[in-house]
Amino acid sequence: MQDDARSLKRKVTLSSLDVHPTEKALVVHYGVEALISGDNRDHILVDRRDAQKIVRVKSLSPSTDVEALAKKVLEECNLIPASRLPEVEHLLYYLQNRKLSPVEGKVEKKEKRSVRPKELTAFDGMELNEKASIIKVDEYVELLYEGIPEAIRGAALILQLARNPDNLEELLHNETALGALARVLREDWKQSVDLATIIIYIFFCFSSFSQFHAVVIHYKIGLLCLNVVEHELKRHDVWCEDLRKKSKAYILFNAFASHSAPEDSSLRRDHDKAMRKYQSLLPKQELLVRVSLYLLLSLAEDTRTELKMRNKNIVGLLVKVLDRDNEELLILVVSFLKKLSIFLENKNDMAEVDVIPRLARFVPCDNEDLLNLTLRLLLNLSFDSGLRAKMVEVGLLPKLTALLGDDNNRQVAMRTLYHISIDDCFKGMFAYTDCIPQLMQMLYEHGGEAESEAEVISIGINLAANKKNAQLFCEGNGLKMLMKKALKNKNCLLMKMIRNISQHDGPTKPLFIDYVGDLAAEIRADEDEAWVLECLGTLANFTIPDLDWELVLKEYNLVPYLKDRLKPGSAEDDLILEVVIMIGTVSTDAACAAMLAKSGIIPALIELLNAQQEDDEFVCQIVYVFYQMVFHQATRDVIIKDTQAPAYLIDLMHDKNVEIRKVCDNTLDIVAEYDEEWGRKIQSEKFRYHNNQWLDMIESRQADDSEPFFYDNDNNRTDMFYSADGITPADGSVSLDFFSDLPPQNGDLHHTGDGSDAFDLTSSSPGRPATAYGFRPDEQPFCPYP
Repeated sequence: MQDDARSLKRKVTLSSLDVHPTEKALVVHYGVEALISGDNRDHILVDRRDAQKIVRVKSLSPSTDVEALAKKVLEECNLIPASRLPEVEHLLYYLQNRKLSPVEGKVEKKEKRSVRPKELTAFDGMELNEKASIIKVDEYVELLYEGIPEAIRGAALILQLARNPDNLEELLHNETALGALARVLREDWKQSVDLATIIIYIFFCFSSFSQFHAVVIHYKIGLLCLNVVEHELKRHDVWCEDLRKKSKAYILFNAFASHSAPEDSSLRRDHDKAMRKYQSLLPKQELLVRVSLYLLLSLAEDTRTELKMRNKNIVGLLVKVLDRDNEELLILVVSFLKKLSIFLENKNDMAEVDVIPRLARFVPCDNEDLLNLTLRLLLNLSFDSGLRAKMVEVGLLPKLTALLGDDNNRQVAMRTLYHISIDDCFKGMFAYTDCIPQLMQMLYEHGGEAESEAEVISIGINLAANKKNAQLFCEGNGLKMLMKKALKNKNCLLMKMIRNISQHDGPTKPLFIDYVGDLAAEIRADEDEAWVLECLGTLANFTIPDLDWELVLKEYNLVPYLKDRLKPGSAEDDLILEVVIMIGTVSTDAACAAMLAKSGIIPALIELLNAQQEDDEFVCQIVYVFYQMVFHQATRDVIIKDTQAPAYLIDLMHDKNVEIRKVCDNTLDIVAEYDEEWGRKIQSEKFRYHNNQWLDMIESRQADDSEPFFYDNDNNRTDMFYSADGITPADGSVSLDFFSDLPPQNGDLHHTGDGSDAFDLTSSSPGRPATAYGFRPDEQPFCPYP
């Protein structure tokens, strides 16, 4: 069988060379032939496979030396013979001068943003002067059963073969070799770091292809890698502790020893020896950890395998590695954490082990790949409010703001800042960074990319909700630039940002007077509702005393538009709500309130109140309109005498919403002050509400004729009555003056002398619709009087 195996030959022939359609790369088409030499030395073709290899030349630029690059391509790709050098140069010239289409440009841009861990390369102990052959695999396997040096040599030769993807399938069928490698790794990985690294590297070559994952899982290499990483991290802790103790002893001796005493050479030797040992062992250990984690990252493509890793505390191990300084290892670890962070359970594990402070030291850093991966991981974690708070706590906010000037990392930093700006407690902290000036600069110089501009404005919308930030936006000609840009492009998002700025009282409010006419001119039925919504909302925030709203309403003919939009279903609820708010704002002007009342807006508001009675925001804003209108004599009479608005306010007096109750109480107090009849009804309702339990008890006792008292002989139970000591005379006689001298209780009004009853619920305005608090003729009175 060995002779037959030695007669098998493999021949590689180059078919053609071409350029990649979208990337800066050459495509090498080649064929692999399997030949068997016969007895007369003839070669018989038994199999042929066509394959291709992509040679990427990302460093190619207009200033690249194409001839030198072509020679480098031939050196790195053994498939291309030296005779094809002119053809390679021609193709590279073509790639250098090729113009990318928009689609290709997007692909290239997307590729540039994606960062992957650096590919594993050769290391000391892996490369041998001897060249491995696929037909000698059995000999290499036999070396694994010898001593550690021979096992390292055999594993290194097998690794040479495994690094060529064309050999993986043949190695896959050699179960003896794979089984031996797995057994040696399982039994001897603690004896030699080099041996463990090489064997794990072999299985990593298989894990690079999804179709070979089953083989790696079959031999439980993933579990072994987890054990290796955990063990090496513990070893590192022991090394660090030993080094710390010897350093401390050496430092303390030098600190307390007298200057004349000779230096203790033994302590210095121990310290130097421990340091040299640590420095010699650390690179090999980090390489072993890196290879193991790289294999686990490949296996984590399957979510079921990733779940098993999570159960083995993979997150805790990875976060512990973040304390290292090896950049290639850190890039791999951060990339692994980024992949894990998309799942809630893994994100929670990262929060428990306090990952944010460890990541903060990489922002910023000199390594662009590490910085970009760290920012992307922070972006994934920033969806959690607790982790956002931790980012602010460790000082990431000014660091992220500084990255807005970095073209490579601006987009990721901006999205993370957007998440932080969502929380009200952190909005004010942006005022102490240069975030807002940078955002304004980006808006001013923006080239018009809608997606990027929307991200900038989105942060501005959140930040403008803070008063200090709003003032920063308006500094200089900031408001003028924003308003001009918004009105010119009819940008709804930008107008929403301006709307948030306009809601704050203080020095920014008067700045908007110059733009009242521009905004009012945009409120038309033929405009887009989303745009009108923002313009109307901005106008509604202009609570400026010197503003003549009557002139604005007349000049731009806004009253018919406002009235038409009050009809339920005439527009989206958000727009109708803004119309109500706008009416409340202009109603502060007596002339405007009278104009609106004459136009019939009050009945329209009542109709809207009936339709939107389940929406607390609608109810509160409509009640606020009534509150504003009862201040003015003309509209007060209309509301009290010509509408049923007070009846609706009485119904809402005990609403569950605190704000609604507050506005209702204030409005009803004004109504009661100016109208006696409504005052009695309001007082009666307040009495009924505050004494509800007592009234219910009286009603139940009245209804139950068969049981007049709760207890037998209630009259003899003196303990059931309140004491009247000091109030009534000793003889028990009580005059009528006694009752008139009592202080008023909840809901009571002093009698006016007109003979009306403060608790009379039968008097009601004609035409009032039945409500939960209205009187019904078929009901018995609550408090019958004899």
